[in-house]
Amino acid sequence: MSASTDIAKNPAVLAMPSPGLPKFDYVRARAPGEVSALLAEHGDRARLFMGGTDLFVQMRDGVIAPKIVIDLKTMPGMTDIAFDARSGLRIGAAASMNAIAAHPAVKDHYPLLVEAIETVAAYPLRTRATMGGNLCNGSPAADTAPAALVLEAQCVVMGSEGEWTIPANEFFLHVRKTAMRPGEFLTRIDIPIPPEGWAGRYVKLGRNAGGDLAIVGAAVMGYPDKSAGSGYRFRIALASVAPTPIRVPAAEVLLAAQPISEGLLDEAAQLAEAAAKPIDDLRGTARYRKAMVRNLTRRALDDVWQQLQKER
Repeated sequence: MSASTDIAKNPAVLAMPSPGLPKFDYVRARAPGEVSALLAEHGDRARLFMGGTDLFVQMRDGVIAPKIVIDLKTMPGMTDIAFDARSGLRIGAAASMNAIAAHPAVKDHYPLLVEAIETVAAYPLRTRATMGGNLCNGSPAADTAPAALVLEAQCVVMGSEGEWTIPANEFFLHVRKTAMRPGEFLTRIDIPIPPEGWAGRYVKLGRNAGGDLAIVGAAVMGYPDKSAGSGYRFRIALASVAPTPIRVPAAEVLLAAQPISEGLLDEAAQLAEAAAKPIDDLRGTARYRKAMVRNLTRRALDDVWQQLQKER
């Protein structure tokens, strides 16, 4: 019997839906006021589009079915990447991840961000994916979020009342929820000049070598500071182990207060483990995630400490 005969005799097979997107209106936005007006008019029936790597998957899978999709990429500045030696880095919210990672100033001054970006999915997808979208999704597993947290990025948003800035450590409120208010959208990410002599590392654990969501992600940044008891300060941030990406202030305070030693790095990693509040899901159990927080944080701390020692 042929395969076509099997299908013809099985109505359930014929009824299976094929992948596709629901019908929607597409608008290419030209100005912020236009976006605000459309969001005010359509509310939850509107969705913003920069890279689309998450939006269109949700639409294809039937999770959402917006009436209108608003493309932000064509507005002035949305894909720009600029660096100033005094003010730092400005990344348009719709700049692709590959464009960010390949930018000479980003490679020279923000290698931690490059490292985090290069763990996101695969190279072809990063041609479309944006850092702005990665942050705005509000996913606890967003790989660029820990880098944004330790680099103390500022998220610049626009709404009907104008432009305002949200520090990265205040941007994430809960799973899929950010501090942006209804009718607002992200226009750019500002990252200040890092402290002199700094070193950073992002390490990620996934189910495979590349292209997977993080089971655990850990970003560590360290830099010399004579005012600290240890002579150094550290910033530590975690992904995929709490309802939002998080900083670990207890470990940061510890590392600033006492001379750095192997035992102190171990203790800091244990504090990171204690700060994690993961859940069980298809990618790992909460117990496994907590153990991996300790291991990955310890590895990143050790790498950063070795880099700092070489610069002495």
